[in-house]
Amino acid sequence: MPAISVSQLHKSFRVYADGSSTLKDRLLFRHRRKYRLQPVLRGVSLEIRKGEAVALIGRNGCGKSTLLKLISRILYPDAGSVQVHGRVSSLLELGAGFHPEMTGRENIFTNASVFGLSHGEIRSRLQEIIDFSRLGDAIDRPVRTYSSGMYMRLAFAVAIHVGADILLIDEILAVGDAAFQAKCMERLLALKAQGVTIVIVSHSMSQLERICDRSIWLEQGEICMDGPPGMVHPYYLEQMGRQNQPCEQPLMPSPVHLTGGRLLDAKGEPTACVTEDASLTLCLHYQTTEDTCVQAAVTVAVYRSDALLCWSSNTTLTGEAAFDLHGTGMLQCEIDMAPLANGQYWVDAALRHPETNALLDAAHRMLLFSVEHSTKEKGVVHLPHRWK
Repeated sequence: MPAISVSQLHKSFRVYADGSSTLKDRLLFRHRRKYRLQPVLRGVSLEIRKGEAVALIGRNGCGKSTLLKLISRILYPDAGSVQVHGRVSSLLELGAGFHPEMTGRENIFTNASVFGLSHGEIRSRLQEIIDFSRLGDAIDRPVRTYSSGMYMRLAFAVAIHVGADILLIDEILAVGDAAFQAKCMERLLALKAQGVTIVIVSHSMSQLERICDRSIWLEQGEICMDGPPGMVHPYYLEQMGRQNQPCEQPLMPSPVHLTGGRLLDAKGEPTACVTEDASLTLCLHYQTTEDTCVQAAVTVAVYRSDALLCWSSNTTLTGEAAFDLHGTGMLQCEIDMAPLANGQYWVDAALRHPETNALLDAAHRMLLFSVEHSTKEKGVVHLPHRWK
């Protein structure tokens, strides 16, 4: 029996054209209030197994949060069905269920009882919840005096200590500081190892790849792709890259354009996967629009799938002479990709005037590649090391 089963789920919201908000307006002009239905989910069907960690990804407004609220029964579908087997704990909105005038301690009892814990169960776990939240003496202050980070720490501490079978998380981890985010990540991995089903919404691809066994990509209320994160995320990031071009554009029509790029392995063969400690050749193809020679400096940057800048270099800064570009040609740069850790990456490139630094042309996400070392080490880079 799956932990969560969703079948042909449809959900729409009313969008009113009339902005009247007073009671008088609503009573006098109640027949004039026109609205249209905005579909959010369109026939979504999926199953999530017990103990599985699943990521929901997609652009803002694609239906991720709505799907979580339907699973947690905060909302109800227009059509279709949702079946959940097990106790559900959810972190969908910051401070949801907290009373601002009650203390953190009082809110623990109130919030945990909503999840189905008895008074005795809450008392037995109270100190552990307080310790995990790191609120200290602030636990006896009204939560209206808390910062957003303190809200989140308390909400997360309660949610993970109620003994839930299913944990739903909607981007709330982005609120905490770096130390608490790391602590939350460790606890989520521990809960996953214990067999807790986790469904999480986040825009941090690296975070999701660390926790999740599966990613579901939603696009305009429908499932666009469903599979392992390593398979789904590159396609998702590629589409996001095509729709989010860099803000900086050439100030005037450029005499040269980047027309493409590719990576070559040691044998000179095109590759999109780095599997061994070897140098690769990055090839940048260009074409000038004039008969004259164009001088240009080159900038190259490598980003991880979560948009973390891993490396960037500019030929002017490294003391290289400007390139003389004419007609159709190719620039080559030999790069040792070996230090990069396992994951998905993309390359940006740009041509600039060597003296004024004015942008001549840029290629955003011009190529994607993956790094797949035999080692299972985690992090940003693979550091060669020896034990004695």
